Amino acid sequence: MNVLFLTLADMENIKERGIYTDFVRELASKGINCYVVSPREKRTNLPTELTKTDNINLLKVKTGNITKTSFLEKGLSTLSIERYYLQAINKYFTDIRFDMVIYSTPPITFEKVSNYFKKKHKSKTYLMLKDIFPQNAVDIEIIKKGSLLWRYFRNKEKKLYRNSDFIGCMSKGNMDYLLKHNSYLNKERVEIFPNAIKPVARRKERNKNSKLLEKYNLPEESSIFVYGGNLGKPQGIDFLITVINQFHEVDKGYLLIVGSGTEYQRIKSHIENVKPNNVCLLNKLPKSEYDQLLESADVGLIFLDKRFAIPNIPSRLTAYMEYSLPILAATDKNTDLKDILKESGSGFWVESGEINSFIDYARHLSLDKELRFQMGIKGREYLEENYDIRKTVNIILKHLYGDEDDV
Repeated sequence: MNVLFLTLADMENIKERGIYTDFVRELASKGINCYVVSPREKRTNLPTELTKTDNINLLKVKTGNITKTSFLEKGLSTLSIERYYLQAINKYFTDIRFDMVIYSTPPITFEKVSNYFKKKHKSKTYLMLKDIFPQNAVDIEIIKKGSLLWRYFRNKEKKLYRNSDFIGCMSKGNMDYLLKHNSYLNKERVEIFPNAIKPVARRKERNKNSKLLEKYNLPEESSIFVYGGNLGKPQGIDFLITVINQFHEVDKGYLLIVGSGTEYQRIKSHIENVKPNNVCLLNKLPKSEYDQLLESADVGLIFLDKRFAIPNIPSRLTAYMEYSLPILAATDKNTDLKDILKESGSGFWVESGEINSFIDYARHLSLDKELRFQMGIKGREYLEENYDIRKTVNIILKHLYGDEDDV
């Protein structure tokens, strides 16, 4: 069986851990020949290149800049990516017949590529829905609903959904939203395919890495609250800055922010101006080093803009659960992340903007080591039961090996 996987994720190193690399490696371990197409952004100055590791063929395609850039440049690069991908696939994978094409959002502009192989090879098509666009952009006032730009992307979105034989959503709330706002979809073709990873082995004891903490001047005796990931408009940066301003109220707490994005410089400038003594900002780290920091942290943080109407589930949830970190989330009220935290017993949730509740929960977690331990264990158990790619990959295999008549 041959599977074509299209993504905007950075796949330079297929052995690196993450929701997409873990997914591809797990598919490959089942004997599937994987053909992965990912971008090499213009800023890297690297050419299009094909590499092979066992039965994983990784095609890195030179594209425009998509991440950490202006909305205009990102938009133009996203619109052109279909053409770049299709040209590269036809050049490097000429003789391959694809049994299934899998693609993740963002972007919503893979419709032409997936439809091309659906017609040419009668490939099954599977959408891993990680972002509902353009509505997400409407929610945070990047795009105006009803505008020419909105109509263009909404039309692309509908085509993508219609062309997809199956759509995998991150959560029940995510799935319910999709079906409610796209009534033409056959609900039998929509299912839950959550963010999932291959978890590292559990540690018997959690010991802080003194050398790593010293390297970044992080206090070993404090309770370290870590946020790791994108620092952009979707994260609700205004509230994060409020948290920075008031984190001195968290007894024995230390706030560590690790990431990059369009709002990174704004956060950096603010920290330099106010000079908080218990806050540290680090630029994006190599995955292996970031994982080591998570092992030495005490609480994982999640931030989302309060204006979101769509139930989003950030992928960093699995990273925190993997390392048995209790979670403190400040998001919109529509996400079912709050329900997941409650069901799993793995953390606390507040609506973004509720600074007093946030600080109260942070103080509680900072001072109660046993509470952190119990919540962390529950999160790890929930991960192993619900977000282990070795289990969830069977959702894809079921469709891949199913009867063609079922599609």
